[in-house]
Amino acid sequence: MKKKVFFIYPPSPVLNREDRCQQPVKELFIIPPLPPMDLLYLAGVAELLNYEAKVSDYSLGGNFMEDLEKFQPDYLVVNVATPTFESDIKTIELAKKRFPKMITIAKGAPFLAKNKDVLYENKYVDIVIVGEAEETLKEILEGKEYNDILGICYKEVYTVKYTGRRPFIENLDELPFPARHLIDNNLYRRPDNDKPQAIIKVARGCPYHCFFCLATPVSGVVVRYRSPENIILEIKDCIKNYKITNFVFWSDIFNQDKAWVVDLCKKLIKENLKITWSANTRVDTIDQSLLNLMYKAGCRLVSVGVESGSQFILDKIEKKTTIFEIRDCFKMIKRAKMKSYAYFVIGLPWDDEATIKQSIDLAIELNPDFVSFYTAVPLPATKFYNYAQNYNLFDKDYSYKNAYYYPIIKTHCLSKERVMELHKLAVRKFYLRPSYVFKMLSQVRSLSELKNYFRAGMSLLFNG
Repeated sequence: MKKKVFFIYPPSPVLNREDRCQQPVKELFIIPPLPPMDLLYLAGVAELLNYEAKVSDYSLGGNFMEDLEKFQPDYLVVNVATPTFESDIKTIELAKKRFPKMITIAKGAPFLAKNKDVLYENKYVDIVIVGEAEETLKEILEGKEYNDILGICYKEVYTVKYTGRRPFIENLDELPFPARHLIDNNLYRRPDNDKPQAIIKVARGCPYHCFFCLATPVSGVVVRYRSPENIILEIKDCIKNYKITNFVFWSDIFNQDKAWVVDLCKKLIKENLKITWSANTRVDTIDQSLLNLMYKAGCRLVSVGVESGSQFILDKIEKKTTIFEIRDCFKMIKRAKMKSYAYFVIGLPWDDEATIKQSIDLAIELNPDFVSFYTAVPLPATKFYNYAQNYNLFDKDYSYKNAYYYPIIKTHCLSKERVMELHKLAVRKFYLRPSYVFKMLSQVRSLSELKNYFRAGMSLLFNG
């Protein structure tokens, strides 16, 4: 009989648990729920080792304890996120009490900063995976001695041992494709046209190490790209087996290696797969010819981390970009006939009324198709977290429960309450402009798109 591994996103509000962001969905209006890609990769690893795997995202519903009772796994692998840390650990406790012999494994971004403590404080967690998990889990499931497995914390008699950080996987082509057959792919849809959408993880790593971002701690400073051939094989698998033709090319930074982007786009054009996809970019790693080629290859939306409309703030967070580059980038995206998505962060330590107004004004000036105004979140393992602690920006009772929506810290100039007021003001001033509403309605091409925009609008009016 095959051994079993149960991979879960624990019961919680809908949360995109991608380690870099860990975003709640409900409060952010146009952020769709994303498939549990980390678990699907790990499930693919387990299946290659002849384990029976099950993947469930309980943020979207379902009865975890009932499923656990039916499946009775040998291993339980749980994605633990910072906003839901306590409840995620509680889920592990409930499972372990019911099946004491089951090996419980916790993974996720929080363990970059807090790992051994979790095992000291909770007897129900057997192993914590620190960092990139695929090779680590493979060795655990192969039965390798724990002290010989890099990247874990585990209990030994009356102590906890950390085996040290595992090197990042150099050749991402060696990873199995995500085990998409284990989930209902129709649950994860584009927010505009309501069609099923798949995430293709095309690269890992970012060399920029921005003040607030977890990308570098999570994935390293070296950008590791999959080969275009390997990416296209996965796309073909999605088309053939799941009838998916809409994709997000997920990476920490898509355009760092322009030669790789050109190669990928040319191969996509040659394959003529009739797909659409989106990707992200920095404002200083893009040019008009590259955007034009991306459009020809099927790219229809580019997301951009603007962060702030204040050059002072951009310099303080070590973004290494300029307002001029930001303006130029959005002009080029528009010329390429693609939609744009801008990300701003409000409530950084140096933000005041004037800098936040500059961000709002710049968002309106750029006039992207979509914008997200996040409140600043000092996640553990970032420079931001250390700074907030050193300058006493946390309240005693701070919580990550509503991260990216309700402020976690005050700034040097503004209270958390005032940051929240300005956050709501930013959302309303951008989205409730008559010119914006008219522009979006004029682009609607189906009833489903109209319904989705209507739902987003109602959410904005009553929650924004």
